[in-house]
Amino acid sequence: MSLSIEAARAAFPDEVVTVATTRLISVPGLTRPVALVTLDNGHDHTRPSTFGPQGLLSLDSALDAAFAAEPAAIAVTGKPFIFAVGADLSGVGQVASRDLALQIAQTGHDVFRRLTSSTIPTFAFINGAVMGGGLELALSCHYRTLISNAAAIAFPECFLGLFPGWGGTQLLPNLIGADAAVKVIIENALNQNKMLKPAEAVELGIADVLLDSADYLEQSLLWLSTVVNGSVSVERREIDRGAGWDAALATARAIADGKTHGASPGVSKAVELLELARDNDLTAGYAAETQALADVLMTDELRAGLYSFDLVNKRARKPAGAPDRGLARPITKVGVVGAGLMASQLALLFVRRLKVPVVLTDVDQARVDKGVGYVRGEIDTLLARHRVSPDEANRLKALVSGSLDKAAFADADFVIEAVFEELSVKQQVFGEVEEFVSAECVLATNTSSLSITEMAAKLRNPERVVGFHFFNPVAVLPLVEIVRAEQTDDATLATAFAVGRQLKKSCVLVKDAPGFVVNRLLTRFLGELVAAIDEGTPFEVADTSLDPLGLPMSPMVLLQLVGPAVALHVAETMHGAFGDRFGVSENMRRFVDAGKTAVWTWDAQGRQTLDPEVAALWKLGDKPSTAEQVRDRALNALADEIAVMLAEGVVAQAQDIDLCLLLGTGWPFWLGGITPYLDRAGVSERVNGKPFLAQGVASVPAT
Repeated sequence: MSLSIEAARAAFPDEVVTVATTRLISVPGLTRPVALVTLDNGHDHTRPSTFGPQGLLSLDSALDAAFAAEPAAIAVTGKPFIFAVGADLSGVGQVASRDLALQIAQTGHDVFRRLTSSTIPTFAFINGAVMGGGLELALSCHYRTLISNAAAIAFPECFLGLFPGWGGTQLLPNLIGADAAVKVIIENALNQNKMLKPAEAVELGIADVLLDSADYLEQSLLWLSTVVNGSVSVERREIDRGAGWDAALATARAIADGKTHGASPGVSKAVELLELARDNDLTAGYAAETQALADVLMTDELRAGLYSFDLVNKRARKPAGAPDRGLARPITKVGVVGAGLMASQLALLFVRRLKVPVVLTDVDQARVDKGVGYVRGEIDTLLARHRVSPDEANRLKALVSGSLDKAAFADADFVIEAVFEELSVKQQVFGEVEEFVSAECVLATNTSSLSITEMAAKLRNPERVVGFHFFNPVAVLPLVEIVRAEQTDDATLATAFAVGRQLKKSCVLVKDAPGFVVNRLLTRFLGELVAAIDEGTPFEVADTSLDPLGLPMSPMVLLQLVGPAVALHVAETMHGAFGDRFGVSENMRRFVDAGKTAVWTWDAQGRQTLDPEVAALWKLGDKPSTAEQVRDRALNALADEIAVMLAEGVVAQAQDIDLCLLLGTGWPFWLGGITPYLDRAGVSERVNGKPFLAQGVASVPAT
């Protein structure tokens, strides 16, 4: 049963209502007008339109007016730059019962299906960002045009621990095929919420035609008229409901299991519903979506996901402790010390986002040439993938240069080093750079664990040194830890935050303490697992001990990604700073000395086995632990270390630690951040005698 407007207003009094209005437009070539329904929440593009219950009922009323006019066609569009971005997630916490959740789910289906079932042709004019329920609304129409500069196209629900519940799991696979639907609904969502580009959405068949932005509405109406009068026929692809669908479902299950290990009910439901969609029975499919949505809306996992969503979309945009933005200095040129892989990735990011000259230096010409070549090659790859135009590619490549002489930094405003992780080396680099740059030029370091204060200690102007710690891969992970050393001034810090925003990264202010946030916690966490293996726990047991959390990768695979040599170096640094809380494994030393980079090997079928060379060099004790014991040990260590970090003032609040792990390690959204997870699981109370967050701040699933 759908909600009434009275019930919706009573249950959600604070909803920012997206109002739908209908107007009739005369279009050349049509004898009857087109009913254009426009969605608008009364705010500018910085607050996208969403659908709460009142918004759904407003759309329902607008459709009443549209159908009553008996138009030639009905079209739905949004306010400037925004079509609609889905359900109003801010109201989920007000859903107090499954019955209310059921009514909301049913209301969405009832309203959107009016467009699907209409005998009058229906069109979605996707004039900007479209996600979640907004994309489901568009899919509910018979035809879709898409603006060429749409900023975001996605189904992000699985990323949050939900699933597309207003028709998405049924409509999309029957429009573009099960394999493509799995990519959009599950794979992209679980891959850091990857968005589609407009051209890709058209190529997949999500939209029928891509139109330029200057006169998008006029072009959409003209295209609509050609479809209605029959001069243009829109072809739909043939859907493989047999072996192709089976293969897509197998892929979906593999991705879901690999990414969540069954820890996210929303992802599991998405797979089930995609399987049901094979029958192309919307009545049965929508009924199943409604029941599943009502179930998931009441789970702890969803509320935990919304806590994460709130951190990323609110706290990350206004970083705690960041200075006044007005203090930031403009950046007209960037220097990068080093031309290795990390330095080259940084140079590519800076030139793409800032579009200013970027110059790399290194100790010999071959390395400089290799670094510059890497950047230009990656720009060529972007060109081949139509991510940049030929003109833009030429401009970007022209902005990148290399030099053996640090005098090339003389007019730079921001110089970042990415050289060997050794304090004396970094001190020497900054000393050399300081001879050429102005006193206001920011000197940034990408160090993962070393003291920024010590790094700057010998400089004439230590106040302009700041930590600017990226995470690998640079282009994917959105976090930058901005580290304030003892003498870093506000202008330098403000400039660092401004640069981070220009790079489209989320920045968290961190105290100058060894390992900062992410590496400190990962080192403590991995150290406990390695210690358990040293004591005799089989690799397989230790590496799968955290599977119930649904982490994006196992600890030993994470170790391989980080690099064992890097992990060992950081562990030694942390042991020197904090003592026995951070152990240094002699087995790990042998592992690194032997040149090994991975514990596991994989055969052609993807089967994982322990590398026999690793088994031979690793000396195991005689005190093995169970998977549960290893998990408890690791979580206890995290709770202990976080408490120490908060006492030291490494970050302003526990929420900043949550934000760092969400954005820097891929900590799953549906776990709600590390500190509320530890609260919910009882670990915080067991280790520290109290929760990290006030009771009720976030409800998260225990394992």
